[in-house]
Amino acid sequence: MPENATAPNKAQVDTRQLLQQLEQLLGCERVITDAERNEYYRTGYRSGEGVALAVVFPDSLLQLWRTLEACVHAGVIIILQAANTGLTEGSTPSGTDYDRPVVVINTLRMDTIHLLGEGNHRGEQVVALPGATLNSLEKQLAPLRRSPHSEIGSSCLGASVIGGIANNSGGALCQRGPAYTELALYAQVDARGELQLINHLGIELGENPEEILTNLEHGNFAEVGQLAYSNSNTRPRMASDREYVERVRDVDADTPARFNADPRRLFETSGCAGKVAVFAVRLDTYPTPKRTQTFYIGSDDPTVFARLRRGLLSELPTIPLLGEYLHRDMFDLAAEYGRDSFYLINTLGTSNMPRFFALKGRVDAWLEKRSFLPRFLSERLLQKISKLLPQHLPKRMLDYRGKYPHHLIVKVADDGIESTREWLQAFFENEENTGDFFICTTEEASKAMLHRFVSAGAAMRYQAVHYKRVGELLPLDIALRRNDMDWEEKLPAEIADQLEQRLYYGHFLCNVFHQDYVLKKDADHEAVKKAMLTLLDQRGARYPAEHNVGHLYQAPDAQREFFEQLDPTNTFNPGIGKTAKTRRCCSCG
Repeated sequence: MPENATAPNKAQVDTRQLLQQLEQLLGCERVITDAERNEYYRTGYRSGEGVALAVVFPDSLLQLWRTLEACVHAGVIIILQAANTGLTEGSTPSGTDYDRPVVVINTLRMDTIHLLGEGNHRGEQVVALPGATLNSLEKQLAPLRRSPHSEIGSSCLGASVIGGIANNSGGALCQRGPAYTELALYAQVDARGELQLINHLGIELGENPEEILTNLEHGNFAEVGQLAYSNSNTRPRMASDREYVERVRDVDADTPARFNADPRRLFETSGCAGKVAVFAVRLDTYPTPKRTQTFYIGSDDPTVFARLRRGLLSELPTIPLLGEYLHRDMFDLAAEYGRDSFYLINTLGTSNMPRFFALKGRVDAWLEKRSFLPRFLSERLLQKISKLLPQHLPKRMLDYRGKYPHHLIVKVADDGIESTREWLQAFFENEENTGDFFICTTEEASKAMLHRFVSAGAAMRYQAVHYKRVGELLPLDIALRRNDMDWEEKLPAEIADQLEQRLYYGHFLCNVFHQDYVLKKDADHEAVKKAMLTLLDQRGARYPAEHNVGHLYQAPDAQREFFEQLDPTNTFNPGIGKTAKTRRCCSCG
């Protein structure tokens, strides 16, 4: 039930009073106002930076609520942030042109995960608090032989569970769809400028914010049930996108399987992009397969892969767990510029990577301020060290690299293993389907997936190492229509001539691609991006597919209206999706 929490915002912001109040609430050491000390939290993972009055670190849900109360009452902008691993500047301030001071609230200290269910059903659902990471969720579920929504990429970077929900992130697992739930507890500022706490977890927690948040934090759940919709649709609220398998199997549909602005998956906290303050989400988990098998596939013909995709989705009794694509150019770049990352993750494991990336980010920020040092010093040093490392990729993968420009990693489970092997055998016995496949050993499967993962950062490393002779990096993530057979990009000369590198990889069965372009030194970044997006519009593609609009993309009308409905006064994360940064007064006077 919504709770009226504060008076309407004041027209003028008394920043000194607000900072004193925050220091009394959280302690001076957890209110960082020094620009150099808080720069890491004001800077995007890949790009972007902005100003902030302070970065603050509540360590309980009740402290978070009190912090929100103080900020709303003072009339400042609020940006919530967890691990800050987003790639489109969506969890940091952007620029200096805000009409009010900005307070960044980092939520990583509140990292509890509650397992729901008893006995054999324990862990079938979870309740994750704001700082809970995918990596910690994986570890907590592993003894129960269950898995979370995402298993590739983001968990290694320490991304938060709620961050994935807020951006309805896609992930690699095509049986699970984009991160999604209709069960959450969140705070929003209504049209009168009042902070409201809304409990749609389907769990009875109390009558007022103090009771609700204390019981939530400590797992004092009196009742666990599912809410029904309040309108004519009375189905229970979902804790995952249970309709996605059917959707991705519809290979004749003239629309993408998933993309961030899809109106069917914008619901309260899901896709909110920080326009509300999320205290907890309730999510389904998935049984861990008893057996898995990975197939490595190569071809020199993109039309073969198009037929392969349709067949794997429509002709098998069970669709694969994932199908990850790499073009040979990306294969080569990742082999050279992702080698040290490969060794680091392979040696230390994913659980240590969040700390490593956080430390590296702070070191990089310090180094960049030393004008006597060359730019991207740590990246260049790491690249030099990587040249001393031995070959890390299996021989059969390297053999396929020599034979084929197109590579696909297909992972299947349990009853799907034998049927997929037989189907692939029959597929490549057809003479029109040029190419081949091999069945990976456990080591080959692990290294193939890790190679695919480090490819995501290889273009960043390449651009950093060669910044003196190459231009900016333009990363795009796009969703093609499900019936699109002509998936390989063909660029006109006026665009291709401005590119130093074209790098393609992605989630092939979902028809979702990451396309990283390293521009030539004199290329106009904004002009090239505009031309690229125009081509994508002509192809019927949607973008971004899974990294959300951030401050880099224009939110389409449906998504912009969703943001305004969630946050009518524009208090939370203003400017997201290239919307206005100014306050909307609505009825708050």
